[in-house]
Amino acid sequence: MKKFKYSVIIAFLTIGILTTSSCKKFFDINSDPDAILTAPIEQQLSSLTVNMGFFAGSDVNRYTSLIMQQFSGQSSGTQNNTQLFEKYLIQGSDENNAWSSMYATILNDAENIIKNANETGNPHYSGVAKIIKAYAYQVTVDVWGDVPFSETQKLTENTQPKYDSAESIYTELIKLLDQGIAEVSATTSNKSPGTNSTIYPGAFSTTKANWIKFANTLKLRIYLHYSEKNPAFAKTQIDQLINSGVPLFASNADNFQMAFVNQAASRNPIDQHETARAGYLVANDKIVTLMNNKLDPRRPFYFTQFPAGSGLYKGAISGDAASQNYSKLHAYLRGFANNAYTGDAPIRMLTFAEYNFIRAEAALRFNSPGVAQTFFTAGITASMTDAGVSTANIATYLAANGTLIGTTDQQLSQIITEKYIASYGVIVESWTDWRRTGYPAIAPPANAVVPYVPRSLYYPQSEIDLNPNAKQKPGLNVRVFWDTRQ
Repeated sequence: MKKFKYSVIIAFLTIGILTTSSCKKFFDINSDPDAILTAPIEQQLSSLTVNMGFFAGSDVNRYTSLIMQQFSGQSSGTQNNTQLFEKYLIQGSDENNAWSSMYATILNDAENIIKNANETGNPHYSGVAKIIKAYAYQVTVDVWGDVPFSETQKLTENTQPKYDSAESIYTELIKLLDQGIAEVSATTSNKSPGTNSTIYPGAFSTTKANWIKFANTLKLRIYLHYSEKNPAFAKTQIDQLINSGVPLFASNADNFQMAFVNQAASRNPIDQHETARAGYLVANDKIVTLMNNKLDPRRPFYFTQFPAGSGLYKGAISGDAASQNYSKLHAYLRGFANNAYTGDAPIRMLTFAEYNFIRAEAALRFNSPGVAQTFFTAGITASMTDAGVSTANIATYLAANGTLIGTTDQQLSQIITEKYIASYGVIVESWTDWRRTGYPAIAPPANAVVPYVPRSLYYPQSEIDLNPNAKQKPGLNVRVFWDTRQ
């Protein structure tokens, strides 16, 4: 652990991740003057994994957590950007930095590694880069819809890439994942990732199994997204993947997440945001009430108590009077020890808990392999274990809330609501689940600037200004291709 701790610190110092993404300059998506082009492949992978983890805990995480009423901005007397975002005033100019981070840094790093690895006989590196690239594009598509794909990462050869359909990109992501699995499984590679990868660090002889399990589990997530668009396709692909016997997530140790450490410039981005902008975010009434109603034992890990020491938890509602009298984000997202925040909580991107809820939903809706109840129980257990809940408290909660009952739709509501609680702090996926299923029920806040919950985000203003292929959306109600629920 100590060796990895110092590797993370070195990775952060090398790459220069010194501020949150909301403070980072933006550039054309194909020309980032800070991008690492000729560095050793080991450093390029450090850059890729650190930036992927940092992105997943920064701007887009806040936007979607506010939309999904997990976070609230009602904590400051002076109107701040989180209050604007919570009432859906999210403009293209707000997204310039996130877009630049994705295209000019993360995807460029991935492409540089793939090109370098192909030229130097390092398939283990290209395989990892392709798997991360697939994840990065899955998130990007689910946020914006149609985006540049086939003509990107060509530097000066094409600074104005065309926009590919989101559905065609999804098809390519499965191919990328298959390629990545094959390459990380290669019997020979001149070099292999080690502790220079801040995601799944360690000897590659061990961690390649993590990358394979993650790639396969990411396929399950992607296939599930077709649940409304094409349920027959979703069932067929999920069943084939499960029945093939490929490795999938098996424990919390398989979580796709980025670890951080309690050192300057190396703390996680959620904690950095909270430290630099104290009081900007608090817990939302929606998630707090759901958990209060079930006496959920994750509450003391997720939120601070309000009033302090009372054992009570209070969330905020957008439009309420600004106040500090709410529960705030706590140890699960920030890290906490010796009465102080440490910033060493991981940024979770795809978890074992999510895997189990995917399997529960697939078994319930599509009669896919396995028993929905078994996976439902396993998902709750995985989430609570990851949060630090005791075995006794897990058992008590399951006895009261862990049995699927009612119609198929009522059971689906139970699964997605528990997945929503377990996905606290995970970028985008709760928003995707709501857009797919309508659960948990979310209504626009009373002060919302539009009369609907957003279905995608506007394209960044930098893209509209620089790329003639980018056409701004008429509103936040434009749907991603898989979002067909009425």
